[in-house]
Amino acid sequence: MIDALAARAGLVWRFKDGAGCMCEAPVESRRAVLAALGFRAATDAEAGEQLVALDAEEARRRLAAWIVVRDGEPLRLPATGGDAGQWRLELESGEIREGRAEREVALDALPVGRHRLTLEDGHETTLLAVPDRLPTPDRAWGVTLPLYGLLPEHGGGIGTYRDLERAARALASRGASFVGVNPVHSGFPLDPLNFSPYAPSSRRHFNTSHIGITGEPVCSDKPLVDYETALVSKRAAQEKRFAGWREGGEKHDFKQWLHERGALMSRFSAHQVLSDAFGPYWPDWPAEYRDIASPAVSRFVAKHAEDVRFHAWLQWQAETQLSDAHRAACEAGMRHGLYLDLAVGTHPAGAETWMDPAMFARGVSLGAPPDAFSPDGQVWGVTPLSPRALVRDGFAVLAETLRRQLTFCGLLRVDHILGFERTFWSPDGLPGLYVNMPKKAMLAVVRIEAARAGASIVGEDLGNIPEGLRADLEASGILGCRVAMFEREWEDSAAFLPPDDYAEHALASFGSHDLPTWRGWRKGADIAWRHRLSGARSAFPETEMAQRQADVSAFDAVVGSSDGKAEAMHRFLARTSSVLAAAQIEDIFGLEEQANLPGTVLEHPNWRRRLPLKASEFADDDRLAVTAEIMKKAGR
Repeated sequence: MIDALAARAGLVWRFKDGAGCMCEAPVESRRAVLAALGFRAATDAEAGEQLVALDAEEARRRLAAWIVVRDGEPLRLPATGGDAGQWRLELESGEIREGRAEREVALDALPVGRHRLTLEDGHETTLLAVPDRLPTPDRAWGVTLPLYGLLPEHGGGIGTYRDLERAARALASRGASFVGVNPVHSGFPLDPLNFSPYAPSSRRHFNTSHIGITGEPVCSDKPLVDYETALVSKRAAQEKRFAGWREGGEKHDFKQWLHERGALMSRFSAHQVLSDAFGPYWPDWPAEYRDIASPAVSRFVAKHAEDVRFHAWLQWQAETQLSDAHRAACEAGMRHGLYLDLAVGTHPAGAETWMDPAMFARGVSLGAPPDAFSPDGQVWGVTPLSPRALVRDGFAVLAETLRRQLTFCGLLRVDHILGFERTFWSPDGLPGLYVNMPKKAMLAVVRIEAARAGASIVGEDLGNIPEGLRADLEASGILGCRVAMFEREWEDSAAFLPPDDYAEHALASFGSHDLPTWRGWRKGADIAWRHRLSGARSAFPETEMAQRQADVSAFDAVVGSSDGKAEAMHRFLARTSSVLAAAQIEDIFGLEEQANLPGTVLEHPNWRRRLPLKASEFADDDRLAVTAEIMKKAGR
């Protein structure tokens, strides 16, 4: 019964890992994942009862739980189980359409959006009206950089949205079409040791640590960000600025913004105030505050109304400055402006899991099975959205999450888009397995939100790629990622691909924030780091270094240069067939150390390295000028 229920629930417990080896998750893992999905399956008897309930629910269903339709075309929806009777269609705009039908519901053409159809007997379905395909962007190039690592122009210890605006203007002056940064989701400013941008508190809110405040004291001029000092200084400057702003009288635009953000902002601000009082992680709070619906939460929020307003004001400031940066980038000539990054999941003890607990699977973490890059597999420590909750919710949380990012960018990277096909869930202390996701619907939601925003989407399609996913992404108009150090003839000679063999519908780069820089890769800096951190007392890993040097020589051969200069690599990127190319600022400036070493937390200075010059100095830097000229000559 367990296996039958697991199969019906979309679990895949027998699979090939990234190295091609067959794996099978034990029954304990299946029970744990079923529980995370809301099924009682501690015994075979319980699993049988749940299976009967699923069969009964399916038998009662008049229409599919969700249906993808083409926008602008009329449609007919057959209803099972007798006449449909009276129906009511609520468009996403709020418009209501009604009618009566027998065996099928005939609807006029629908506009792009998520719409809700309800039949007379109360049955509901989500209609996703989508454009066929997102348009392919023109051939262009851009730069990715660490926002936290930008040297603050006007005080503070962390790069700000104002610094990003300066960087965008400088890069635009050299012909770049976008500037990319790691996720700018809301984090945990009360915990100076939790600063990874990929384990956010809320993906629907923004990181207030990057708010620029004129006059904030300089925290440090050292090469690594000191988060503990910087965050304390930032909070003090924010409170002082807010007090001065309140004394001058609240502005109409803030009140209008607050009204537009509605209940979601109220809930988030309440979470932030409770965090100030009881700590950054809600499972550690007193029991009466862990439930957002409890009367204790309402009383506390009412008592601290001014603090609630402060946290809403911080979000307003973050959004205003992020919007300014995107607008400035576009006005300076960037075709796409900001290139933002949507993290794959959310922290299990952050704002989102407190605000919307029913949307998330508990007791499991997203991750990945073993592969050549991570032989032991990966557990990322972030909580997945439940596919069952997504469907019940009409995909509203996914749409809102995308929309919040697309408001401030023209190009959006979706981290680990493999999770639109299936996600790898690791129960606490147990081997992981896959859970199938409603891929067609999720891709439809992406197309809806991107089409509305007039933006392009880049899906990070690296790792253990499900068969057919890349074809589905291209059919949707979603660009893939092509990382040069991995683009090889793996089934034959393992030679690096020449630039003409790169996928056209993709963004090409040499590496990423999780990989060594150009200089670091050539020297094997990542190998040296891992050997040093492993505590191994054996000789230097000569085999790995020998393989790396062989790889370097092979890449030099396809690049056509062995001088080790970044210019040769950038010429290669510029010549690739991929419509977009991204140069990392670390490679442009000749830096050796990488931003993040996967598998480490504090052992390696992840997300802390500063850039060697200020954003206002970028435009006059000869190294950037050379990179820009290379891209221009290649027709980007």
